Amino acid sequence: MDLDAELARARDLDVSELADAIESIGFECTRCGACCKGYEGDDGPEPHTATVFPDEVRALQDAEPDPMEWRDVARPMPYGLAEGDDGPEGETFEWALQTTACGDCRFYEEDDDGRGACQVHEDRPLICETYPFSVALGGTSQPMGETVDEEGVVRAHECEGLGRDISREDAEELARALKERAIRELREARGVTEAYEPVETGPGEVVVHDSEGAKRPDGTRVQ
Repeated sequence: MDLDAELARARDLDVSELADAIESIGFECTRCGACCKGYEGDDGPEPHTATVFPDEVRALQDAEPDPMEWRDVARPMPYGLAEGDDGPEGETFEWALQTTACGDCRFYEEDDDGRGACQVHEDRPLICETYPFSVALGGTSQPMGETVDEEGVVRAHECEGLGRDISREDAEELARALKERAIRELREARGVTEAYEPVETGPGEVVVHDSEGAKRPDGTRVQ
């Protein structure tokens, strides 16, 4: 996969055309919370898993009145890690938003009527801002849920809000965020590739490789 070529494609995405696709599919958030909560998988309960960039982690650290620790915001992406006697171990790539004991996003909450809300809505990561949409470019990740609709390069994933009317203004705002996310994901992937150096891990040790280098689960650099 040529990340530079894919990045050039992402930068050439036409916001107006992306907005056309989003309008054609239709979307309105119903605040059901399905995209923020853990779910029942084939092998049992699965935690909410949404990728978050290193700078987005830092923004979320400062989003609350009392600054949070890195671990409060993000956890190592579980994919690729082995389950050892002392818990997960090995090397992985990217970060996922931290979850609660029940597998929901740690920033998700529900009101008395069961309607979902994000505690850090203004600072939420791009993957959350653009859900349930993604673009079909190599090197960009897909959010939770199977693709259920598509229009050109725009993919829509499982969400009860699909098919609802959306204003042109909202469609264009979503389209701009979608383009930004595609560019950011490819820049992150390229950065990871350039910065990657294998790290020997012992029992119970986890190393996360992102575009800034190798880090421990608490966000500190591996020397």
